[in-house]
Amino acid sequence: MTTLASGTDTLTRDALTVLQPGFTGTTAPDWLLRRLGEGLASVGLFGRNIASPGQLAALTAQLRAERDDVLVAIDEEGGDVTRLEVRNGSSFPGNHALGAVDDVELTQQVAHELGRRLAACGVNLNWAPSADVNSDPRNPVIGVRSFGADTGLAARHTAAYVTGLQSAGVAACTKHFPGHGDTAVDSHHALPRIDVSAEVLAERELAPFRAAIAAGTRAVMSAHILVPALDPERPATLSHRILTGLLREELGYDGLIVTDGMEMRAIAGTYGIERGSVLAIAAGADAICVGGGLADDATVLRLRDALVGAVRAGELPEVRLAEAADRVRALARWAGAAGRPAESTHDTEIGLHAARRALTVTAAPGLGDPATFKPLTEPPYVAALTPVANIAVGDETPWGVAAELIHLLPGTVTGSFSAGDGPESEAGENAGRAALQAAGPRRIVAVVRDEHRHPWMASALGTLLAARPDTVVVEMGVPQAAPRGALHIATHGAARVCGRAAAEVIAGAVGR
Repeated sequence: MTTLASGTDTLTRDALTVLQPGFTGTTAPDWLLRRLGEGLASVGLFGRNIASPGQLAALTAQLRAERDDVLVAIDEEGGDVTRLEVRNGSSFPGNHALGAVDDVELTQQVAHELGRRLAACGVNLNWAPSADVNSDPRNPVIGVRSFGADTGLAARHTAAYVTGLQSAGVAACTKHFPGHGDTAVDSHHALPRIDVSAEVLAERELAPFRAAIAAGTRAVMSAHILVPALDPERPATLSHRILTGLLREELGYDGLIVTDGMEMRAIAGTYGIERGSVLAIAAGADAICVGGGLADDATVLRLRDALVGAVRAGELPEVRLAEAADRVRALARWAGAAGRPAESTHDTEIGLHAARRALTVTAAPGLGDPATFKPLTEPPYVAALTPVANIAVGDETPWGVAAELIHLLPGTVTGSFSAGDGPESEAGENAGRAALQAAGPRRIVAVVRDEHRHPWMASALGTLLAARPDTVVVEMGVPQAAPRGALHIATHGAARVCGRAAAEVIAGAVGR
């Protein structure tokens, strides 16, 4: 059993217990092991901490050697947001692809297999799934991380995902409460505001969270968003009305409430992480997520001391901090009891199977029936029209179809084109001309990601298609723009398996 270091008082232990910090490196630093001995109960992992499944298993074993009931958390949504496979792309399609298939049994199977792999590496808390209803197509941070824009669809798949993940012994953390879908602002950069009525929120945003609670989600993550209909003054993460009044009392949720990353600008740039953490715990949060950007001992000590100081100053009731710490320990007990599931028959190809089913294959009007499309037999030129990645996804993870086409059509060449620094009105045309020049006589496969959100991308694609109407277009984001090209493939996400599924269609190698 874990033996806490002597000399650590209850208040300090509780303050450490509610923190979920990150760190750098692929082994646990000494400071982290020391804090685990003093009461820290959770650790958050990111792509920088993971080199391979074997290394990750060794890392989690190292953490448990110091504290056997530690919660090891990760942001592993599958699809575009992957930490387990950050360098190669995910073996599982994300939520939008699963929503496009709309088979709840498949969603549950995918979540179970992903959870099984996490559990095998010693991870027992996943900051997933995203239950956000992506009602604003301009959304720069949710998009394909959502099951879709339909409330019922999002609700039933959120419940299936929670069930599948937790059947593998990994706690689900349903996010981002009370719903981050109806915004055109990324809370990593600023504080989004959602101006809809309480009635709309109840019918649309809250439905997937009700479904998750009914399915037994062990954790819920708050959103750094201002929702005036619920609280006109404070963002959800810091709002007693939202976390306690709505989530706890009205919706009847009694599990762990985790904050989104406190170093995100929506909080750090307004309240600061110390004040924000105190307000979050006072509002009803039980765990403070920090470490995506600030990942050092100094940050842990700053937050620990801010919480202890707030209790001693009478700004934070000690009983509220103790209650939060108790909920963290309760989840750790559940995770310990759940353990790793017994080995059973599992489908290691379930992710690819789901990605294939998620494809929507069409063609621009007047350019023929996609059923008559003749697969490419010669290596093409893949022009990736690349937007700036949002912070949740990151720019470390490769995406597209080129890597998969190279296997199927050796000699495939690829290039990446972006808006650059010039005026957007010129950027698209310039990118399109550059892609045409680079392609030469080769058949072009143009890969886009959320064409509808990027005017330069739409312009570049228009330039390509005007010169080369036989271009194949692959949309790996939310397919809001009208289909264009001799063949238009919507993958509903940019996971590695989504790229493979699209490449199989292009090369006529489905199922190979």
